[in-house]
Formats: sequence, C-alpha cells, structure tokens
Amino acid sequence: MATRPGSAQHLSDLARLRRIRDRIDREYAQPLDVEALARDAHMSAGHLSREFRLAYGEPPYSYLMTRRIERAMALLRRGDLSVTEVCFEVGCLSLGTFSTRFAELVGMPPSTYRREASGEMAGVPPCVAKQVTKPIRNREARAPLRT
Repeated sequence: MATRPGSAQHLSDLARLRRIRDRIDREYAQPLDVEALARDAHMSAGHLSREFRLAYGEPPYSYLMTRRIERAMALLRRGDLSVTEVCFEVGCLSLGTFSTRFAELVGMPPSTYRREASGEMAGVPPCVAKQVTKPIRNREARAPLRT
C-alpha cells in the first residue's frame, strides 16, 4: 500500500482504508479485532495498522476504542444504564479495560462522567452534544498557555 500520493493505486488503497474505517464506525459494538479487519481487507494486521495510522492519525484499534468511548459517553449522559451495562453495550468485554480507556480519553472515570454529565446536555441535539463532548486523547490536548 505504500505508493506515491495521487497514483491510481494510492487512491484505491485509501478507498480500502475508508471501507475499513466505515466498518468500524458501523460495527463498533461487534467483536472486531485488527486481525479480522486485515484479513477481510486481504492484508497483514501490521500493514493495516501502519497504513491506517498514516491515513487517519491513529491505528485501527485506537480508532475503534475512540468510537466505543464516544458512544459510551452518549449512553452515560442518558443516565438510564449502569456503567457495566454501557461497557457491554458498546462492545467492550472487560469493564477494567473500558474504564481505563474511558479515563484516558475523557479525563475522568465513567462513573464520574455519568454522575456529572447526566442532565448537563439536556435539550442539546445529540449531533451537537457529540461534537461538544468528543473525547480528546491526552497527547492531543493543548498545553495550557504559560504567562
């Protein structure tokens, strides 16, 4: 897939990566793993991870977990499901992994987020709430201005 930008092969490769990303967006709650995604795209898992990172700035597993956490945030804001129920609803199999990744991306544990966020976005359309509350990875967060 490492072809020069603008070539027909490069465009074909980008289309294949977009299909993988779209599949992750659609099937985030399903048991997806990089090996299965790569196999379905007829490439190795390592190659998929490298090319996906080049195209989208993060490897496919991180992208999948970000989608799951975004959906979890929406479910936790609703307030009618427990953290454990949300964990399994978004496709995570381990509450510990879910809580750790959630805290990494959101900056607080899911139980704290649920308590603080429920009702906070009441009346805000879901599409706007998703943009406003989009998780930011620690390395992407802006450093505070120093005076």
